[in-house]
Amino acid sequence: MMRRHPLAAFFLLTFVIGWSPWPLHAAGVLPDTNFLPIAPLVSALLVAAVTRGRAGLRDIGVRMIRWRVPWWTYLAAVGLPLAVIFGTAWANVQLGGTPWSLSEFAWGSLAMMFALRWVNPLDGPLAEEPAWRGFAQPRLQAIRSPLASAVILGVIVALWHLPLVYFTEGNPIGWLGVPTTFVITVVYSWLFNRARGSVLIVMLFHVIQGTFVPGTFGYEGGADLDRMMWLGLAAWTFVAAAVLLDRDAWRTVGATTGRPARPVLATPVVQP
Repeated sequence: MMRRHPLAAFFLLTFVIGWSPWPLHAAGVLPDTNFLPIAPLVSALLVAAVTRGRAGLRDIGVRMIRWRVPWWTYLAAVGLPLAVIFGTAWANVQLGGTPWSLSEFAWGSLAMMFALRWVNPLDGPLAEEPAWRGFAQPRLQAIRSPLASAVILGVIVALWHLPLVYFTEGNPIGWLGVPTTFVITVVYSWLFNRARGSVLIVMLFHVIQGTFVPGTFGYEGGADLDRMMWLGLAAWTFVAAAVLLDRDAWRTVGATTGRPARPVLATPVVQP
């Protein structure tokens, strides 16, 4: 079944593994967790190994170290999440929110968090990017346009996060996490294609995005956090709409020849 339907197998396994603690959490057997964030990575590696063997695993691995990409994609990976979080924090103050200062930031803790997010398989960047982008997106784009693939992936990724968003005690994001995850997936898909299929670049994006969060500015709850969530959704929606204007990034070649459809700027899988 995996060999005949690798994408379906990957998505199914990701939901089954990721949501497996949910019923036990609801029954009080596992009070501390209802979600396994490592599920996409485990599922991608398993399906890649079963369907393509070493070649499948090598494809994911090569994408994770692909650093020879357009220089500006590095700037986008760092600049976009910083612009959104600092822009929304500034807007929050303008709308009557609590002021903040760079001098109050715990820079040592931020540096430690930045480093740990690269290697922690239970955190978003390493647990998700090799799977959603490194495994699923190229296979979706083999049968769908990049835009359709981004929409499909956005819906699936948003739904997969439901236990984390809705049923985790103390989670301040609430239902806004679902539409925000969807629109930001479009941005991830665009950056992945423009970076020639580099998982390294989208991991950098994800690491930055999760290092600087509303809590960095002291917004742990209340009206400030609510406003930051709404502003963040609006900002990422604007960014997603902007990258949709980059038409070259959403074009495909080879879709009618039976070969995997790839972005025009894509490079061979074997080039690190």
